[in-house]
Amino acid sequence: MKPIIAPSVLASDFANLQSEVEMLNKSQADWLHVDVMDGRFVPNISFGFPVMEAIKRYAQKPLDVHLMIVEPEQYIERFRTAGADTITVHSEACTHLHRTVQQIQASGAKAGVALNPHTPVHLLEDIIAELDLVLIMSVNPGFGGQKFIENTYRKVEALKDLIIQRNSQALIEIDGGVNQDNARLLLEKGADALVAGSFVFSAADPLQTIAALKSSAK
Repeated sequence: MKPIIAPSVLASDFANLQSEVEMLNKSQADWLHVDVMDGRFVPNISFGFPVMEAIKRYAQKPLDVHLMIVEPEQYIERFRTAGADTITVHSEACTHLHRTVQQIQASGAKAGVALNPHTPVHLLEDIIAELDLVLIMSVNPGFGGQKFIENTYRKVEALKDLIIQRNSQALIEIDGGVNQDNARLLLEKGADALVAGSFVFSAADPLQTIAALKSSAK
């Protein structure tokens, strides 16, 4: 089965946002990954509803929205209205994670939970069966272009085991430092979806780079 490829538009050229999204429409990408940062949960600020609505206006593929924000439950409906197809919140940012997951699914979006590099997989034991997606951060969240954390492979294996044990249908998504060198092993360990930002948008041929990632599985 070919992996799901989700280029992160945070790494795109915002001065040419329409053409960048249209390029992704023509590519073999499956989703458009949208990183939302508030300057509080992570030490960076990205963009909010107006930019996301602009992305949605041109996108022909699902929007995979990753909320790196505090109190995400306050904004679920607004992100859904703005075009989010999947909404992923951080385990570390949610006091009542199960309630927030239910809120996402009630909005009509698929629900994901993200784990920072230091957060163990076992914390999802009681909720994994309810999730549509788990996003493993393979860098510390907040900035693109960081070095991939090698411990990610072990976490993917542990998460895959948990998904099987609990008969969950959750997909495993990897975000941070993904490239052609680590994509295949991530998929072999159990990943289903790969987020790639600067690796795609800094490439001489983004279309070919996305196609190569899509072909990473044996």
